[in-house]
Amino acid sequence: MGSQADCVGAAFADELVGNGDDACQVADVAVENDRRLVIAFVGMAFEARIAAGPGVHVVCRSAERELASVVQSAVRQGYRGMISFGVAGGLTSGLRAGDWVVASAVLESQNARATDAAWSSKLLGMIAGAVHAPIVGVDDPVAEPAKKLELHRTTGAAAVDMESHVVARLAAAHRLAFAAVRVIVDPVDRQLPPAALLGMRPDGRADVAGVLRDLMTRPSQLSPLARIAVDAFAARAAMLRVRRSLGPHFGLVDLA
Repeated sequence: MGSQADCVGAAFADELVGNGDDACQVADVAVENDRRLVIAFVGMAFEARIAAGPGVHVVCRSAERELASVVQSAVRQGYRGMISFGVAGGLTSGLRAGDWVVASAVLESQNARATDAAWSSKLLGMIAGAVHAPIVGVDDPVAEPAKKLELHRTTGAAAVDMESHVVARLAAAHRLAFAAVRVIVDPVDRQLPPAALLGMRPDGRADVAGVLRDLMTRPSQLSPLARIAVDAFAARAAMLRVRRSLGPHFGLVDLA
């Protein structure tokens, strides 16, 4: 997925670190007294649980077909911004699991859309050690190290995910401020074993039973899967810590 976790990796990570409930159904509850100003677009259930908070309407990738109508309605209600939040795949050797990228721009095919300068600057100041660099959005998983390196060579992006380009596109169409804040879950040199690519569900989660069956057939995958688990826990811990510090509206509400 990066979120992509290369999307596939991140989906497998979701099963490792998530609670197993349908967080996209509960992440948007109990903020009745806070005016919502920001739409947070995430890839998976555990990201939705973490992104939820005062002033934020969370939408999961599994509901992407409804996102355009959600944004249209939000604009009428006075929403001011959209943010892409969650995990990403690293494209440079300097980024490890748990490191953050605040997007300077979001790339898609031949398009590059700059993020909101003031909002991104504030996010950089709130996330210690965050890298300010482009993020590339893709529609299909990028799981192999060679393909990640090639993506970096051709785009200059530091990270890749499957949501940020969607946010950038819709925010531009509706003149909303937009930002992308992503934590690395699978470094550029991480090769995802075949078991991690099995049994992808429509909601972006991995079929753990299918993974276990494949492990029984090819037990040599156990070690790389364990490394993915370590990376996933590091990324989730970083997400929890940073989300608390960003506060209501992901910091957008204080900007002029």
